[in-house]
Amino acid sequence: MSINSKKTRVRRSPEASRENILAAAEMLLTEKGPQSLKLVDVAAEAGVANATVLHHFGSIDGVQTALMERMIRQLVETILDAPFPEGDPAAAQAAALQTLFDTFETRGAARLAAWLVLTGESRRLTLVHQVVEEVIEKRMTRAGVAHGDARNMVLVSVVLAVGVGLFGPSLSELIGLPPERARELAVDLLEARQAAYLETLRAD
Repeated sequence: MSINSKKTRVRRSPEASRENILAAAEMLLTEKGPQSLKLVDVAAEAGVANATVLHHFGSIDGVQTALMERMIRQLVETILDAPFPEGDPAAAQAAALQTLFDTFETRGAARLAAWLVLTGESRRLTLVHQVVEEVIEKRMTRAGVAHGDARNMVLVSVVLAVGVGLFGPSLSELIGLPPERARELAVDLLEARQAAYLETLRAD
């Protein structure tokens, strides 16, 4: 729905009101990019007063940070809820990579992450360390990956996923390649690295 459309305001619980605002912000992010996450536009899309947004988040920066954390939590929940093929860690890792790249490429998460870094707001993403540890504990260590190695894998995987989400398709086309080539190459590199690591575990 257009941000210019008048919406009927309804009474919601504090939790429901926050979720409504974040859902509106995510819609704007996906359709128009992070530059559209302005107080007046988010409030209009959510069908609430500007003061309601400020009451729940303090500022538009607070909305952006909360939205990024919401998207991170949804990503982690998707990874943890996915079937875990016992005895086939490579399949589990491949599924997790696809989910990771889908999130940063199709939902605007990469653009929002870059926006937060450029505006200095990324320091407020305190949830990141917690959810990374959760994925490592519930997924990667079960596959036999050492904790330190798992953190390195998560780091390089997210860096590549963000890069692909930001300019993978456009850069691929600029150099005469199909738009999906950047993602294919990035996933191939990560899967090859993980396969080599798992092979060393089996050899030991």
